[in-house]
Amino acid sequence: MAGMKRTGGGETAKRHAGERAAEAIDDGDVVGLGTGSTAAHAIRALGRRVDAGLDVTGVATSFQSRELAREVGVPLTTLDEAGNVDIAIDGADQFDQETGALIKGGGAAHAREKVVDASADRFLVVADPTKVARGLDASVPIEVLPAARRPVGTEIDALGGEPTLRRAERKDGPVVTDNGNLVLDCAFGALANPGALAADLASIPGVVAHGLFVDLADAVLVGTDEDVERYDYAAE
Repeated sequence: MAGMKRTGGGETAKRHAGERAAEAIDDGDVVGLGTGSTAAHAIRALGRRVDAGLDVTGVATSFQSRELAREVGVPLTTLDEAGNVDIAIDGADQFDQETGALIKGGGAAHAREKVVDASADRFLVVADPTKVARGLDASVPIEVLPAARRPVGTEIDALGGEPTLRRAERKDGPVVTDNGNLVLDCAFGALANPGALAADLASIPGVVAHGLFVDLADAVLVGTDEDVERYDYAAE
C-alpha cells in the first residue's frame, strides 16, 4: 500500500493496526502478547476470535498484557512451557520505515518483550502513523540493575548519550520494571548506526536490556483512520 495517505494517530488508527495483526493468527498458534495501547487492541481482537472458537495460547510480555489477556479470555502459558512462539505482536515507540529497526520501551517492558519477540517465528509490529520515521532519533530506554545505575550512566555518556532516570508519574521515585530494575531514557540524537549502538549498549555491565530492536521485525502494520499500511522486512 505504498503511497497510501496516512491519517490518524488516535485510537481508530491503533485499533485498525491491532485488529489486522490479530487476523494473522492461526488455530493452534502460541502468540506473544506485546505491551502498549496498540498491542492492547490486538489482544482484545484476539480475545474475540478465541470467543468465536479459535484455539491459541498467549505468552504475555508484561503484567499489563497478562491482565488484559485474562480479561478477554485468551489462555496463557509461559515461554518456558511453550518452548517457542509462532507469532509475536507488539508495538513500537518509533520505527525506521526503511530498515524496520525499532525503538521500544515506553512501557518499560522491553526486556521481556525482546525475549518473546526474538523467540517468535514471526514478529509483527503494530503502530500508528506518529511512530513512522526515516531514521531513528527518539530516546533509547535502557533497563539497568539498580546498583549499576551510575556506572551505566557513565558508559552511556562516553557513547555520546544523555541518560535520564525515568520517574514515576503517580508516585515519588523512579519507574520500577516488572523485573525490579530501573529505566534510563538515553538521548543520542539521530542514530547513524543503530546496530552498532545496540551492540555497544548490550556490552555494558549492568544493562539488562536496551530498547533498540534491530533486524527483528518481519512486518510493521501502520494503522490509519481509513485502513492499514504494511511494511515487510527480511528479519535476520
